Amino acid sequence: MSEQPRTRQQLYEQVRKVGKEEFILEEMIRYGFWSTQGTIPEDPADEIRRASEIRRELQELRRESSRLHNEQKLRKEALKKRLAESRKKQQETKERKEKERLQRAEAWQERKKHEIIYLGEEVSAGLNHGEGNLERLRNNNLPLCNSAEEIAAAMGITINKLRFLAFNRKTSTVSHYIRFKMPKKTGGERVISAPMPNLKQAQHWILTNILEKLELHQAAHGFCRQRSIITNATPHLEKDVVINFDLKDFFPTISYKRVKGLFHSFGYSETAATIFALLCTSADIEKLQLDARTYYVAVGDRYLPQGSPASPAISNLLCRRLDKRLTGMADKLGFTYTRYADDLTFSASGESLRHICNIIRRTESIVTHEGLRINEDKTRVLRNTQQQEVTGIVVNEKLSVCRKTLRKFRATLYQIEKEGLEGKKWGNSTDLLAAITGYANFVAMVNPEKGNVFQKQVKRIKENWVMGNRE
Repeated sequence: MSEQPRTRQQLYEQVRKVGKEEFILEEMIRYGFWSTQGTIPEDPADEIRRASEIRRELQELRRESSRLHNEQKLRKEALKKRLAESRKKQQETKERKEKERLQRAEAWQERKKHEIIYLGEEVSAGLNHGEGNLERLRNNNLPLCNSAEEIAAAMGITINKLRFLAFNRKTSTVSHYIRFKMPKKTGGERVISAPMPNLKQAQHWILTNILEKLELHQAAHGFCRQRSIITNATPHLEKDVVINFDLKDFFPTISYKRVKGLFHSFGYSETAATIFALLCTSADIEKLQLDARTYYVAVGDRYLPQGSPASPAISNLLCRRLDKRLTGMADKLGFTYTRYADDLTFSASGESLRHICNIIRRTESIVTHEGLRINEDKTRVLRNTQQQEVTGIVVNEKLSVCRKTLRKFRATLYQIEKEGLEGKKWGNSTDLLAAITGYANFVAMVNPEKGNVFQKQVKRIKENWVMGNRE
């Protein structure tokens, strides 16, 4: 028998634990009023005991049920708590990422005020390399502009404007060039890409502050200060043989990568070289109409456009090694060499004539090695028994203009002066007045006496047939 309760509280707990009837029975047995085991059929004590056992079992079942119910409740509460914590964490993560995104956007916008990070596909890799060779730049007396911010400041424009002018767009609704075709003297057409004012201004800055400060090879005469077709032709006067070569697709052959490499060789950083090269090159453009809008689609790679003020100077600088190699080769074989843009000229007399084949073969080899091409259809070997021309100037005995062409020009001016401009033509140009003015100036440069007469005649034509019609 269990220990007897000593206090009232213990007594109440014992009654609650075993039940009132069983407690009374146990007390009656303890005091001797009832036997321990039932001795009569259907002894009430046994019933009381069974009822108590059943009641305890029920209580145990209730406790177990309550425990299980509480456990499910706890699980639900725990799940609810975890979900709430998860949502809170997700919200915190979302807010943190949004804050970081805004910070990055602000940092990007702030960075864009001072740097150019991206300028289009295939050209942006070097924009994060802003270190140049300052010593080389100083030695060449060039502007110390190795970052986008420095370039923009030197040009007097904003970073955004510089980015707009230099961006390499595959498709755009704007074009930085006006493109048109001009007839060549030798037939065919030449595509002219005239830059728009803002881009032209940037190209002029590059020309004035960088390109014109660098020394060219003495053999180059085209687009050089104090040099001309006259200085190009003079070294070939009175030679037994004159050999003329023409570089095929001269400007289109000079790619964006070569132009970038040229600026980099001056001492400029990858960033600056990339920006300068993009400002000075362009790709072929196809003009398309879609949904009443005009689109300009780039076709092919970027190259040196004909029409940019910077293109001739860039071509001359890129040809410095070519000129050096051809000059060295010519000197060895007893020839004189000059270059005017894409026209290469060699001349010699006497014993050196035996090297004509070597000159032709080696020139083709050197030109090809320099990444350029010879237009074989325009290669000419002119003996002194023929009319020898260098960039349109006859060099047999003295600098002069082709007599046959002069007679035609004189006759054309006479007809125009007498009958007017209507129905007349000179060369392949569609602008007759510009054509005759240009040729008269050309003659004056070669032969001032004859040219002066033609210039006066052209002036009379303008006064009588152009200004008179306006009145």
